[in-house]
Amino acid sequence: MSDVNINISLKVNRQMGNEQNVFENYNLEDIPQEASFLEMLDILNDKLISEEKDPVAFDSDCREGICGACSLVIDGVPHGKEFGITACQLHMRKFNNNDVITIEPWRATAFPVIKDLTVDRSALDRIMQAGGYVSVKTGTTIDANSILISKKLADEAFDAAACIGCGACVAACKNSSPMLFVGAKIKHLSNLPQGHPERKTRVKNMIMQMSVEGFGGCTNTLECEAVCPKEISTSVISCLNREFILSRF
Repeated sequence: MSDVNINISLKVNRQMGNEQNVFENYNLEDIPQEASFLEMLDILNDKLISEEKDPVAFDSDCREGICGACSLVIDGVPHGKEFGITACQLHMRKFNNNDVITIEPWRATAFPVIKDLTVDRSALDRIMQAGGYVSVKTGTTIDANSILISKKLADEAFDAAACIGCGACVAACKNSSPMLFVGAKIKHLSNLPQGHPERKTRVKNMIMQMSVEGFGGCTNTLECEAVCPKEISTSVISCLNREFILSRF
């Protein structure tokens, strides 16, 4: 499609906390195709504010695909139907003139809705606090670089560390499982020597916290991998299960 402005219709899920949610319809005209999806929502909110109406609440921060704040289900898919990107990296050129776009928040018991499209994802933070860290002294940069790590292990750790904790895996899973997120953190730290001293307690604590928060178990449908904006493989879940079994002995 040529680089022209388009007209679109939005169906936005709006609610305050646990109150009954409703879909409200909005029509937007002359949306630049070079605008990002979040910039389009900015245009919507400018319009609502000018009409003295309540703007749509949604999260954003870096808008560069790094922070994971832009938690939107777009046309039924977390972050939208484009593979390997976050909602802030989705551009309006991916849509056609007169398209109807449905926007919803993450759906999970562990992610209660705050308002409209904004949810509380602090459950993931508490899982990280339970064990997703290294408490040993790693020394200076020079000291860290003196610890020999094979390229294979370093590459696998780096790939797992790419997880931005957005929660798309939870939103896509029918059991609201965060196993891809937890597995990525376990894989990242278990591959590195600095993560070995707490290796056994880490995996047990993180899995225990995961169950406390009300998340479900893995469904093995690979929906989490399909929607992950960083294309993290479900092989990290296999690593998580292996580490958990080893921690029992």
